Amino acid sequence: MKTNHKLLFQEAQKLSQIQDESIELVITSPPYPMIEMWDEIFSKQNPDIRTALDNGNGNLAFKLMHKELNKVWEEVSRVLTQGGIACINIGDATRTVNKIFRLYPSHSEIINKFHELGFQSLPDIIWRKQTNAPNKFMGSGMYPPGAYVTLEHEYILIFRKGDKRLFKKQEQKVNRRKSAFFWEERNVWFSDVWDFKGISQNLNNKKSRERSAAFPFELAYRLINMYSVKGDVVLDPFVGTGTTTLAAIASERNSIGIDIDKNIKETIHSRLINSLDEINEYLRNRIDSHRKFINERIKMNGPTKYINEYFNFPIITKQELNLQIKKIESIKYVNNMEYVVEYSDYFKSL
Repeated sequence: MKTNHKLLFQEAQKLSQIQDESIELVITSPPYPMIEMWDEIFSKQNPDIRTALDNGNGNLAFKLMHKELNKVWEEVSRVLTQGGIACINIGDATRTVNKIFRLYPSHSEIINKFHELGFQSLPDIIWRKQTNAPNKFMGSGMYPPGAYVTLEHEYILIFRKGDKRLFKKQEQKVNRRKSAFFWEERNVWFSDVWDFKGISQNLNNKKSRERSAAFPFELAYRLINMYSVKGDVVLDPFVGTGTTTLAAIASERNSIGIDIDKNIKETIHSRLINSLDEINEYLRNRIDSHRKFINERIKMNGPTKYINEYFNFPIITKQELNLQIKKIESIKYVNNMEYVVEYSDYFKSL
């Protein structure tokens, strides 16, 4: 089996190289409106944003920033297949503009736009970003009512285009069964609160380093395995340092990543080409975690009813019978930021 991965460097608002209804899953984290490090990139898209900020009109700047993001969501709507899923990681912002401190709720703006586009909202996820900060408040310390809670979470908003995706053909059903996840993973992944840290970026280019803020591999990997099947195409219109691409490679999905910043080409290329061992270790740990879980389960509750046909180890449910996880055999650069990934059955024999 092979998967293909392409990176494009252009404005995310223009997905003209992507055909209508050719994408099964979108996972992305856009620049966050009213977070100061993103002011410059938003203002380049629309100079009126800088004018609004300079004039102390935070509400107008916020609306104009979302007007730029809406262009991307309109393109997402065009390229997603019927039944396709969009997962948007977004954090709200707190900011003082013109001496007025307030919350700028980006998640609600995005929800409203996707509803306007005809998407169905699915239950969302609160990503609680662990912090070691000793002060859990902002504002006037111990005096009410001028202190404010700190934002320690972000949203993963989940939308579906049209009705539930159907798998009618036999080969589609077989592939879906191969794409299953473990019972114990389901119990963790489908909780509405996720608890793990964000990640810092190791970027050589100073400007890119200042602007980049990526979600962790675990977040993208979970979402890809929850909302797509092997061989699907995953799109990230704000690909950053390529985390969604890496997670798609690990999950035997194809991918397209788009970013406006050409300065990160070298960083992404190096990360993809050198990621083989790291991805395989992650996949090996996933398999080992299941073995550990199932062995402890059997000790407590006795033998299970089912055996996975690929790995020949015990599982909890019938839906895990055909579950497969394959080793990454090679990640090859083709040209023009295109990569081909090959897989093997090595894990099957362990």
